[in-house]
Amino acid sequence: MTSNSPDQLPGIDPGRLGRMTRRMWIAVVVAAVTSIALIGVLAVVFLRDSGPEPGTAPPPSASATPSAGASPTPTTSEPSPGPTTTRRTPSPTVRPFAYQPLWPFSSAAAAAAWQRSYRASGQQPWHLDAEQTALSFTTGYLGFTEVDRIVSTSVIGDQARIGVGFQGEGHASLAAMLHLVKLGQGQDAPWEVVGTIDSTLTLDRPRYGAKASSPMTVGGRITGVDESIRVEVRQSSSAEPIGTFCCVPAGGERQPWSARVAFAGAADPALTVVVSTGGHLQGVERFAITAVRRAATS
Repeated sequence: MTSNSPDQLPGIDPGRLGRMTRRMWIAVVVAAVTSIALIGVLAVVFLRDSGPEPGTAPPPSASATPSAGASPTPTTSEPSPGPTTTRRTPSPTVRPFAYQPLWPFSSAAAAAAWQRSYRASGQQPWHLDAEQTALSFTTGYLGFTEVDRIVSTSVIGDQARIGVGFQGEGHASLAAMLHLVKLGQGQDAPWEVVGTIDSTLTLDRPRYGAKASSPMTVGGRITGVDESIRVEVRQSSSAEPIGTFCCVPAGGERQPWSARVAFAGAADPALTVVVSTGGHLQGVERFAITAVRRAATS
């Protein structure tokens, strides 16, 4: 039997063979290390020269989004060529008020003060309800407690016509058609009573929004039978009328009527002239109002 072990190969010095074997292993190791280093260098060069694929955004940096409570740092950039378009935020639409405020607010400033309190704590939300405002004006401010229900409602935009009345003989009867308008700005602008839309009982004098001093001539037209017209002058800051005249007998088909009423203690910028008639079914069955401005001598 023959063996392939090195120490038994014929004609070869065993010492020399050992030295040759060690040199061969050293060469193999050096070659392997050199190859690994070369591969590493090539990988670094490849990764440095390569970038993101076309169409991909670079990852956001940590400073792109300011932390909570921090102010963003302003940045500057080179202006781009070509015309520049400036976008302007439209100013809020200002609603003009073409009427004389009567009730419940004496001015736009008073209405704005209520808006602030409403937004802060929800006070008196009925100002946003045209029907409730009309009823409160009739039963509270005017004191016509028998006229206690809504007969009709028409609301278009910031204008409202609310019919107030009472329960008649088998049906609801219209006492007056109140005209209300939103006073102020914003979706929560409150409703304001500014007058009436007259039909069978009209109040034509004094002219709407005119300056008034005492005594004052009041007049209009009426359709009815055995009517008795009462005239009052009111202001929001007083619980009772500041002037009263009773009464003017009237009747017929659109017949004119007139009276002269004195008043004292006018302090509000606007006064409410109220005429009413009744006596058939209850004390007040129809009424009409108009707004006048207080003269400096009142």
